[in-house]
Amino acid sequence: MQRQIWDSAGEPPAPLAYRMRPGDLEELVGQEELLAKGRVLRRAIEADELSSLVLYGPAGCGKTSLAEVIARHTRVHFERTSAVSAGVAQLRQAVEEARERWRLHRQRTVLFVDEIHRFNRGQQDALLPGVEDGSVILVGATTENPYFSLTQALVSRSRIYRLDPLPDAAVAGLLERALADAERGLAALHPRVDPEALEHLVRVAGGDARIALNSLEAAVLGAAPDAAGVRHVDLDTVVQAVQRRALRYDRQGDAHYDHISAFIKSLRGSDPDAALFWMARMLEAGEDPRFIARRMVIHAAEDVGLADPRALLVATAAAQAVEFVGLPEARIPMAEAALYIALAPKSNAVCRAIDAAGKDARERAGPVPAHLRDASYRGGADLGHGRDYRYPHEYPEHWVAQQYLPDDLVGTRYYRPSESGEEPSLAQGKPGAGR
Repeated sequence: MQRQIWDSAGEPPAPLAYRMRPGDLEELVGQEELLAKGRVLRRAIEADELSSLVLYGPAGCGKTSLAEVIARHTRVHFERTSAVSAGVAQLRQAVEEARERWRLHRQRTVLFVDEIHRFNRGQQDALLPGVEDGSVILVGATTENPYFSLTQALVSRSRIYRLDPLPDAAVAGLLERALADAERGLAALHPRVDPEALEHLVRVAGGDARIALNSLEAAVLGAAPDAAGVRHVDLDTVVQAVQRRALRYDRQGDAHYDHISAFIKSLRGSDPDAALFWMARMLEAGEDPRFIARRMVIHAAEDVGLADPRALLVATAAAQAVEFVGLPEARIPMAEAALYIALAPKSNAVCRAIDAAGKDARERAGPVPAHLRDASYRGGADLGHGRDYRYPHEYPEHWVAQQYLPDDLVGTRYYRPSESGEEPSLAQGKPGAGR
């Protein structure tokens, strides 16, 4: 039986993205790595041999759609719940009912939990008995990395499947399908969408089918029909309908770490344009500018180091400007620091040196040589502290050869200057440098 899509007033009872959800595996697009013929997950669905799994991916990539396809194409009893509303008691009841269903009817139960990352530890623990004995097949959906947001016990009992943002071609195909579908889609409104308008919808969707479809619907409904009843959707209509796409960014989740990682790697890779883009994207999404500034300070010392000692000064000044000025103006000194660091010569010799010294400090506990010990207090000299210490300022060039490391580390070199930037000149000609 066909569902009624339009009511008597001609308004849709549900958003287009909801109406266009795929009805079977063939309509699911963009996740061929998981669902192409012969893939493990597809075979498990087709053979009705599912085990507990977690679908992990960004919004609009098809997690809920895949769960509903599973419900329609297996012989399980399917129950849906949301981590926002389900309490521990409700979850325990669901597990008991699943066990009873298996005892009486030999029917397995799939429990689909949307936004499973919102479950606290008690809620997750309530699911464990049913997942453990197989009476419940858990299908969780999450936009956050389950290895961070779920307990180890639940992760170890589930298969983790990562879904990617939909490729542009898949999003374009979904839009064209919606425009041609008279039952669930928009064909009854007689839309005519310009190619550049469609391209813009695909571009701003960023792999999110929900954004793409609902933006398309808004554009079509916002276009007035002509005398023939055709709704012409041009680029301007789409721009007005879309306005500004909300950036996919969670300051507590994957996006937070992925974006800062891309930013730091762009700085390290000496790509000033990429560094500016990732910094701008984080700021536009609402990231704390102090976090970005702190990372630049660290990076200036870690990956530029003494190849350009001024990089640390510039980064520190930018961090101070963030505190003193605040956004939006602080974005300018932040951009200056990012550009300076990206363009600076690179060396990680300082980082390697302190790491190597730290390793020996942890593993070797040689005493401080007697001539380096403190002799300033009464009795120190009587203990031999400071004896035979050579005061460098009494020697030419304010340097004299003597032992500074513990006996068991004599001759060890931690700092090895690179050939990058100013680092060679900082060591060259300095008395005792590198000895």
